[in-house]
Amino acid sequence: MAKILRWWQQQFLNLVAAVIFYTAIPLPNVQNLDFQKVACFAPVIGLMIGGILGGLDVSMNYLGIPMLTRNALVVGTWIAITGGLHLDGAMDTADGLAVGDPQRRLQVMMDSATGAFGAMSAIIIIILKITALTDIAENHYLVFMAACGWGRWGQQIAICQYPYLKPSGKGAFHKQAIRSYFDLFPSWFLLIGLSGVVWVMNPHNLVLAVGMVLSGSVISVVTPAWFNYKLGGHTGDTYGAVVEWTEALFLCVISSF
Repeated sequence: MAKILRWWQQQFLNLVAAVIFYTAIPLPNVQNLDFQKVACFAPVIGLMIGGILGGLDVSMNYLGIPMLTRNALVVGTWIAITGGLHLDGAMDTADGLAVGDPQRRLQVMMDSATGAFGAMSAIIIIILKITALTDIAENHYLVFMAACGWGRWGQQIAICQYPYLKPSGKGAFHKQAIRSYFDLFPSWFLLIGLSGVVWVMNPHNLVLAVGMVLSGSVISVVTPAWFNYKLGGHTGDTYGAVVEWTEALFLCVISSF
């Protein structure tokens, strides 16, 4: 029993570390946190973020705030909760990919200054999210959770499947947390379970539930594969880009159901 309690305590501390690492949510100071395994909890953090966004959306809907305005405020909060961590990575990645010389792409991505392509990518991502949410009439709460969850599962695939291009980079330690496909299954089943909730709540939503699983799985695999194809691997910036583009594309697909 004591070993089980210690195991649960360690998992809770790892979760706290993941919240601190991936979000700007203020938490009390906790000593001796281990950040080495935060990537294992990334989809769980996504579900938490999605739940917060869903609650905000429901509250503003109750107050009668128009849908387009509501979605813009939610997406703005979405960025604020993560501290812009993933969006910044998407912007740096876009600036790097805009360079014609593949040898200079990583150097450009390391530059803290945002270029024109980085700004354009951020604008496109934000617009896609707002407009897609406007076209999704129901189940906003669960759709937020699914989008955030699948985005971070795509990040896990990037960590597991592809080489890290900067051994001394800030995201290099994630490779030690997710080493095989077996490390991906817990989060995948968790996200499938979320789609099951959509179906249980309304049996008529079976197509939506299946669509969430299929689109989430495919987009989460294709997005990191594309960045790997363009760069020959991944960095901390592309991990963020995978999250942002998976979320945006997932919402675009779901808006058609």
